[in-house]
Amino acid sequence: QVHLVESGGGLVQAGGSLRLSCTASGRTGSVYAMGWFRQAPGKEREFVASISWSGVTIEYADSVKGRFTISVDTAKNTVYLQMSALKYEDTALYYCAGRRGYYSVRLQCDDWGQGTQVTVSS
Repeated sequence: QVHLVESGGGLVQAGGSLRLSCTASGRTGSVYAMGWFRQAPGKEREFVASISWSGVTIEYADSVKGRFTISVDTAKNTVYLQMSALKYEDTALYYCAGRRGYYSVRLQCDDWGQGTQVTVSS
């Protein structure tokens, strides 16, 4: 029902910055949340950040707090993840996720994007 497309991944040096984008199409409903997960090779998928459609409810994983910023542009149906001070351990496939009727994607997701690769080099 909701199609998510993320972009913005790439190769960046440690300490650099990168911005990911995720655009939603379809009927999200009046209450919707979007966010990001990531999965590194040999690791389980982990939660990164979440934001409600209103922008009021925001959550971050401890590992990215202070370095990553999530934001929403409702006019464009797009959520962004601004990543700064990138570390080697941030290297992963980043997935956009959505959840209908709730304010967070941290515990459950209804929709998923295809993923965009972020690689941090030294």
